[in-house]
Amino acid sequence: MVRRMTVPPMELTDREGPGTQMCAVMNAAGQIGIKRALIPEPAENEVRIKVKWVGICGSDVEVFRGAREPEFITYPTRLGHEVAGVIDKIGEQVVGLQPGDPVALRYVWGAFAEYVCCSPFSVKVLPKELPLIEGSLIEVLPGVLHAAELAELSPAKDVLIMGQGVSGLVMTQVVSLFSPRRLVVTDLFEEKLRLARKYGATHTYRLPDPRTRTMDIVGRDFPDGFDVVIPCLLEGDGMVDAIHSAAQNGRIVMYGCIGTCRQPVDFFKVHKKRLDILSTEPKRDIDNRRYFEEGLRLVRDGLVNTKEMITHVIKLKEIGTAFQLRNNHSGDTIHVMIDCGD
Repeated sequence: MVRRMTVPPMELTDREGPGTQMCAVMNAAGQIGIKRALIPEPAENEVRIKVKWVGICGSDVEVFRGAREPEFITYPTRLGHEVAGVIDKIGEQVVGLQPGDPVALRYVWGAFAEYVCCSPFSVKVLPKELPLIEGSLIEVLPGVLHAAELAELSPAKDVLIMGQGVSGLVMTQVVSLFSPRRLVVTDLFEEKLRLARKYGATHTYRLPDPRTRTMDIVGRDFPDGFDVVIPCLLEGDGMVDAIHSAAQNGRIVMYGCIGTCRQPVDFFKVHKKRLDILSTEPKRDIDNRRYFEEGLRLVRDGLVNTKEMITHVIKLKEIGTAFQLRNNHSGDTIHVMIDCGD
C-alpha cells in the first residue's frame, strides 16, 4: 500500500514553559490560532524536526475557506505541509539521518508548529548551502514532476497550464524543460504572468475574472484547444473548463482542481474528444523518493526558482494574519511563508 499524508500526533496543553511549543490549530472554517502543545518525542523509527519554514499551500487556504468536503478534512484540524527545518533528535532505530541535518518534508500534514516527528520516508536532506527558506517548496516538486511525465510532453505539443499560483509557477518552470511547442499559461493577475514569461511561458493570458471560460480568451489564437491541459487551480469546477480547453485526443493532468466540483461535468464531451484524465500523486513509494531527489537537483542546479515567488514572511504567532492575507486573492501576494523558528 502506498504511503499517504500523515498528521503527526500532538498533545495540546494549557501550560507554557519548558517542554512545550506553539502550534496552529484551525477550530473551524476561517478560525485559526495558536495553542500550546507538548514537544513530541520521536519513536524508535522516527526523527524529530525543529521546524523553521512552512509555506501556506492552496490546499491550506481551501480548508480555511471551508471548501473541502468532510472526507478530506474535519475540524478542529492542523495544517501546513510545505516544510523545511533541521533534525534535532533521532529514534534509536534510525540510520543515515543525523541531528543537525537540514531537511525538507513531504507527506507530513500539521506542521505549523515548532516541532514535529515523522518517518524518514518523509525526509529529504538538503545541502547545507541551500537556504532553508528555499527548501520548503521542494515538497511540491514530486507531484509536479510526475504530472509533467504523465503529460507525455514533446516539442510537437501545445500545453496549457491553468493558474499561476505557487504550484502553477513551479509547474511552468518544470514543463518548460520538456520543450513543448507552445507553453500557454493563464491567470487573473499580470504580476504572476510576468513571472511565468520569465520561467518559460511562450504565451500568457490574463483572465478578467474566475468565471471566464479559458477558450473565450485564448480560443482566437488556439481554436483547436490544447494537446495537454494541466489545471493548477484550487476549485474542482476548473475541470469543466479544462475539458472544454482540451483538443481532440488531448490529455488532462489534474495537478489541481482536486476540490469539490459543483458544476455539471459533460462526460460525453470527454468521450467525444477521446480525452485522457490523470491524477498526479505517485502510485509507488519508490517513485515518490525518486521525484523528491530530482526536484532537489533542479533547485540546486538553478533550474527551478523557489525563492522569487515568496512575497511575505510572517511569524507563527501571527498565523491568523497570514491566512487572511493569503486568502485575499491579489497579484502582489503569491507565496506566504510562516517563520516557525526562534
